[in-house]
Amino acid sequence: MPLLFIGYVVAYLDRVNVGFAKLQMLNDLHFSEAMYGFGAGIFFVGYFFFEVPSNLLMHRVGARRWIARIMVTWAVISAATAWVTSPTMFYVLRFVLGIAEAGFFPGLVLYLTYWFPAQRRGKMVAFLMAGNPVSGIVGGPVSGLILQRLAGHGGMAGWQWLFIIEALPALVLGVVIYFFLDDRVKDAKWLAEHEREHIQREIDAEARTKSHSSVGQTFSSAKVWLCCAILFGIVMGSYAVGFWQPTIIRTSGIKDPFTIGLLTIVPYLYALISMILVGRHADRTRERRWHVVIPQLVAASGFVVCAFAGTNPWIALLGLTMAATGVVTALPMFWALPTSFLGGAGAAAGIALINSTGNLAGFVSPAVVGWLKTMTHSLNSSLFLIAGCLCLSALLILTRMPARLVNR
Repeated sequence: MPLLFIGYVVAYLDRVNVGFAKLQMLNDLHFSEAMYGFGAGIFFVGYFFFEVPSNLLMHRVGARRWIARIMVTWAVISAATAWVTSPTMFYVLRFVLGIAEAGFFPGLVLYLTYWFPAQRRGKMVAFLMAGNPVSGIVGGPVSGLILQRLAGHGGMAGWQWLFIIEALPALVLGVVIYFFLDDRVKDAKWLAEHEREHIQREIDAEARTKSHSSVGQTFSSAKVWLCCAILFGIVMGSYAVGFWQPTIIRTSGIKDPFTIGLLTIVPYLYALISMILVGRHADRTRERRWHVVIPQLVAASGFVVCAFAGTNPWIALLGLTMAATGVVTALPMFWALPTSFLGGAGAAAGIALINSTGNLAGFVSPAVVGWLKTMTHSLNSSLFLIAGCLCLSALLILTRMPARLVNR
């Protein structure tokens, strides 16, 4: 779990560090807000098309080799973003980065179903996805410091150094995972034989209660597509925070990149505490729906607060803290829903389909926010739209996802 956790920290950092690079690269490259939003979001188009094949390949060849391959290729492509000179180059590299990273997160979620039964998996998914806020806690100050201190060194801008330096951990970790990650419980030499047998019995017992559908049946399942729609609403909020948080802080009157980086620690710190506590409570009570819905409503309220913050940085920070805490907590709690009824090859396809379709919001969110900001010269209309998406997603859970299906 620590190895997977560090991998997710690095993955999320490389995915959204473009939000910090934006503070400098837009002026250097003469990009508009709409160009940035489209480029930030097109990552998820490549992600969408290659996610299901990637997860099916991981199920076949094993997590160790496939996750290592993903990390090394995305590290190289992320670093190459430092040499972008035109909108077209930016769009192409972000699209290819999405292809390279496709399958990483759903692969990890699928991988956890090989090791943990449902009553412990919620806590493990929360621990894994704690990499999201931790990447913000670590990445914010580091990104701000790189932008501030390395600008001009070696004839390169600070945002260029940002992409290069923050790609290196993924390259190293890909090699580490190849040599140290065990594909299945039976491969874990660090467990005693009776421990491996005990864990495998639990996994096998749970597998018998799941729907082991084919890939084709998974693609036609109404429950799977419902999960896609629910995740889409949550991800709209997640990437509004990930891609626009530095901009919201700067709009409130804070201009120094390093100070902006320090302030991003606050929302992510609260989010980290919340997701761990809520994950434990969900596993203890075995209640799943409200543990997703309540964080979504908190996040929606936070985006509304941000819209009314104006130039008051403290109100903006309060709204961002509510928004980040809500969406970061809702995401791992959401994954307890589909993994409670999907099994076998259907799980590999279903988890990937849900993640890839839901993550299309990662394209829609920054693209729409960027376009609306360019048209209205304000983030407010975008923030209200994001809040509405979160509320609609919560309503779908309460009206279309019966408790008897997921509370286990």
